Amino acid sequence: MPLSARSHPTFQMVDEENEDDDNTYSPVAAGFATPTSLVTPRRLRSTRTSDIDLRSRLPSRLQLDEHSNLLAFPDGVRNYTSAPNTATPKGSSRPGSILIPRRLSRSGSLGGQLASALGLDRRRRSESGLAESKVSLFTDERVWYDQFTSTDWVHDSIADAFRLRNLRSRKDFRGRLYAWFDGAQGWILVAIIGCITACIAYFITVTESSIFELKEGFCTSHWRLGKAACCYGEEACPAWRSWGQRMGLTGPDQEWADFGTYVAFVIFFAVASCLLTLMTKTEIPSKYSLTTLDENLGAETKRVGNDDDDLGFEGAGGPQATLSSASPAQTTVYYPAAGSGVAEVKVILSGFVVHGYLGVKTLIIKSLAVILSLASGLSLGKEGPYVHIATCVGNIACRLFSKYNHNDGKRREVLSASAASGVGVAFGAPIGGVLFSLEEVSYYFPPKTLFRTFFCCIVASLSLKFLNPYGTGKIVIFEVRYAMDWKFFEIFIFVLLGVLSGALGALFIKACAIWARTFRRIPLIKKWSILEVALVALVTGLVSFWNRYTKLAVTELMFQLASPCETGTSTGLCPNSRDEIPDVLRSLGLAFIIKSLLTTITFGIKVPAGIYVPSMVVGGFLGRFVGHLVQYLAFTYPDASIWGGCAADGGPESCVTPGVYALVAAGATMCGVTRLSVTLAVILFELTGSLDHVLPFSLAVLVAKWTADAIEPLSIYDLLTDMNSYPLLDNKLRPVFTTDLGDITPAVRSYRVIDISNSPLVPAPLLRRKLQHLQDVGEVDGGLPIVRHNVLVGLIPAPDLEFVLDRLEDEEESLCLMAQTSTWHGAEEMEDNDNDPTDFTPYIDPAPVALDIHSPMDLVFQCFVKLGLRYVCVLRDGQYAGLVHKKSFVKYIKELEQTGET
Repeated sequence: MPLSARSHPTFQMVDEENEDDDNTYSPVAAGFATPTSLVTPRRLRSTRTSDIDLRSRLPSRLQLDEHSNLLAFPDGVRNYTSAPNTATPKGSSRPGSILIPRRLSRSGSLGGQLASALGLDRRRRSESGLAESKVSLFTDERVWYDQFTSTDWVHDSIADAFRLRNLRSRKDFRGRLYAWFDGAQGWILVAIIGCITACIAYFITVTESSIFELKEGFCTSHWRLGKAACCYGEEACPAWRSWGQRMGLTGPDQEWADFGTYVAFVIFFAVASCLLTLMTKTEIPSKYSLTTLDENLGAETKRVGNDDDDLGFEGAGGPQATLSSASPAQTTVYYPAAGSGVAEVKVILSGFVVHGYLGVKTLIIKSLAVILSLASGLSLGKEGPYVHIATCVGNIACRLFSKYNHNDGKRREVLSASAASGVGVAFGAPIGGVLFSLEEVSYYFPPKTLFRTFFCCIVASLSLKFLNPYGTGKIVIFEVRYAMDWKFFEIFIFVLLGVLSGALGALFIKACAIWARTFRRIPLIKKWSILEVALVALVTGLVSFWNRYTKLAVTELMFQLASPCETGTSTGLCPNSRDEIPDVLRSLGLAFIIKSLLTTITFGIKVPAGIYVPSMVVGGFLGRFVGHLVQYLAFTYPDASIWGGCAADGGPESCVTPGVYALVAAGATMCGVTRLSVTLAVILFELTGSLDHVLPFSLAVLVAKWTADAIEPLSIYDLLTDMNSYPLLDNKLRPVFTTDLGDITPAVRSYRVIDISNSPLVPAPLLRRKLQHLQDVGEVDGGLPIVRHNVLVGLIPAPDLEFVLDRLEDEEESLCLMAQTSTWHGAEEMEDNDNDPTDFTPYIDPAPVALDIHSPMDLVFQCFVKLGLRYVCVLRDGQYAGLVHKKSFVKYIKELEQTGET
């Protein structure tokens, strides 16, 4: 039977119930006798049956019983009465030779080779064995990352390096062919992602356009056609019939029937979209310190006890007593298909693992739900959801190649390219998509990823252009062209628009937060998300029907606001004289107020919804209003010297083009909401194709960012990330520290380390209790340091420890090997056994990253940001002094930001 920790004579360890009152770690000072024979790495292999009794192999002068101390005999040789899974050394000729556990090696046994080798040959063979041991730590198949854990960037990078080394070691033709195909996999993958993303965008656009105008009527010649396609631009169109006409009504009755039908369709489409979104319901256990995973600024932050060891686990009761007394928090629920998903994609690309958020179910449901939400006429866009959908495509496509499927670090390179392709098809801006990935969502962006991302965006944009979703040859409907250049006096107006739009974007963020923390926390609304969607849809339908601008789809409305006036234009935004301008200003002012309010209450509801184009529309109203106001002044004071460069009889737009003002303010407002800068300037350039207007766009975006940062430091997505307590360290920021690592290092607790001072064998139940403690405080991706005489000798990650513990058949009676210790007495080699479930050494990191306790906090910050570490071990004078988890460090940074010390 397997050995029990309590009965094994080599164990001086105690359970938590018998630990010191202060629960501080105090290693037992016990030494190992050094044998005189050759030392060579060999694996300790455990078994569950004592099929080999080493007593029969010992010299007769050694009398052993169950109470004998086997760590140090008079002759200096350490022995085990029953070593788990110890096989007989093959070819053994010395009955007194004893096999002692060796260091982990996944390769064949090297004991006999090293025991018989001398001089340089022995050194070479030893170094080769150690190298193979290192390779085994990174080339073996690892545990899949658990939910809400962090990616081990260092391990994934080293594993990929070993994979490449093995691949390139083959010099034959087949090896070179494999190497070539391995290099081509990335290009093939991003090309597939670009094509699929374009096809999905085409499907969403065509389907949404077909059903959007069902709210107003239908085409008798073909039901799939909208009013514009059905009537070919004609005002009088017998082929198009409203629902009131279909009912045989005329006059006011027809208008009221059309109004009622419009509101009913808005509510129906919105509720249907919400029902699809709710199908992606996911529950988060209370042990995870997350508030929500959708765009709900009204979610309440929940805490489970106190995750600080120094505060939450003092006293003699140990961790279990404290955790049992803490009142458990309710399970948090989120919906992956809700919102835009941009903030969550950003966190996932930083290394956070969220299972199912980028899965097939989310992709299908969000693609269908976004069609219905767009068709409802709510003040939302599809550009943000496109980023999430494209990232889902990339995540699913990674399964085609094991190179990306089995390496989360490599997978995130592909996801960065996928997110960029979503912006590329949303705005028809491939260069803007690359910059979006670089500026907004990507955390790790090496040069080769930049080129592949650009290729992915080009493939996606070209594919969508060939598909021609609008039938006009345009990728997006609000592409515009300006024939006139801007005048010098307009530069001051562009600066003013930047200030106004930046302030508008920052105030919009504050308004969304206030609305969410008041209305959305009403118990009835909080419990029934579909009720909020129905109410927002009702208000949208009641208000939008009577205004010609708010009734339009956001992309069509943006096109009308940004378009220059041409002959025969009937948008109502092209006055021909000064007297017509006040009416236009009143219409724009009213539409601006309505659209701002509707966008505020719509953000965060449980439907797929983006904020990019709706924020641009709100800014477009502001810019068009300012443009027509300047146009009115030019009409009123035509002889003013400021208009010196304007033609005297060139028409209303000979001096001012209000559409330019609308697009400038649209980009600046979007900058105020999202804090994108260079990306927006390039997107606006690609939308207009005008080099002449790059300077106005860039200037307004720059001023808007400065203004918004002064009013509200966080963007809308940064606010969501901060509220949800994601373990995200922004690599674009550089905090100012005045402390060192010792100030945030918790005290060493015995239940937070694995002590192998007496023996490398540790009882499995003790490991399970230590693991349970980590999970109870939310450190599901933490780790347990392994110490010998207070010296750090390794670390086993919590997910890996849980995996190997779950594989044990008899956990209560199992002893687990936790050290890569080695001695060999005798020159004979034994056969390896690579399938021992109690040998945990393949999952132990023998060289965890460790810093001195006096290390500056800037160094700690760079280690977490640049290396992507999960945790950092802390040493004091070379001895173990604690462990700092990434989540604890993020919490420390947030506390500094709240107190204004960074």
